[in-house]
Amino acid sequence: MKPKKHQALLLLSGGLDSLLAAKILLAQNIKVFGLIFKSCFFSAEKSKSAAEQLGIPYQVIDFSEKHLKIIKNPPHGRGKAANPCIDCHLLMLKHAKKLLEKGSFNFVATGEVLGERPFSQNKQALDLIAKESGLKDRLLRPLSAKLFSPTLPEKKGWVNRDKLMAIQGRQRHIQIKLAKKYKLTYPQPAGGCILCEPEFAKKLFELFDKWPKCSGEDIKLLFLGRHFWHPAKSRTRKFRFAKASFAGRGALATKIVLGKNEEENEKLAKLAQKGNLIIEPANFPGPTALIRGEKITSQTIKKAKSLILTYSKKQSTSPTFSETQK
Repeated sequence: MKPKKHQALLLLSGGLDSLLAAKILLAQNIKVFGLIFKSCFFSAEKSKSAAEQLGIPYQVIDFSEKHLKIIKNPPHGRGKAANPCIDCHLLMLKHAKKLLEKGSFNFVATGEVLGERPFSQNKQALDLIAKESGLKDRLLRPLSAKLFSPTLPEKKGWVNRDKLMAIQGRQRHIQIKLAKKYKLTYPQPAGGCILCEPEFAKKLFELFDKWPKCSGEDIKLLFLGRHFWHPAKSRTRKFRFAKASFAGRGALATKIVLGKNEEENEKLAKLAQKGNLIIEPANFPGPTALIRGEKITSQTIKKAKSLILTYSKKQSTSPTFSETQK
């Protein structure tokens, strides 16, 4: 009789670490199922490509609404920018625990590496995540497993601890060597989560400050164009970068977004919602402006047209504009 294959539910980000975690488990004859998350801050495409490369089944969970709430008010704080990594991982692992409790899987695995990220992957943070997620010793981190006490999969013999790793720190030499061994194609680590980028965090915190009840549709605008507020000065107190305390009194602030190129102009037009105003140059080439806010005034429209002219080439004729109310 063939030995029973045990099943691991793996959080699959699509990065090198999660790819390697899958490979290490697959090498031990463990069935691996990829759990992929998407939100208004990241898509599932990279993770789906990773699952296809690995040849494993997967499920995509859209947790945009819950994720946005966590980013606005993370119980465990943020890293250097807008990244609430501990709470983000907890949210994912709590979803994983619900699937685990249905009985199809034996344990949950991640590609986390001890010490790779100072805020969310230090020993204290990783222990906290295992505990607060409710997974406890049913959470296995194959890349750093030997640096922790044996987990349930190791104690039960579902996983051979001797074939797990003891990687720690920010250097990725071991991971790159393993990737060559397994012939993996993987994305470069540069870039990473958009929430870790300081410039994006500033735009995000300003959005939270002026529109505390912003939705995922408002977040989408942050990935496009040049952003301006009218009036420029908010009624809120100044936000505190990386700690972000939001007063919630800036509901009258209106946002103007200018496209940087033709592609962005088209995307802005598609992102327009009911009540938004689209302004386009009628007799000269220039950026499209999207105006969004509770009350769009004549002064805001005048400001948007002025900005369009500022970011357009000089025209010999008198400029005219077309306006489309959504």
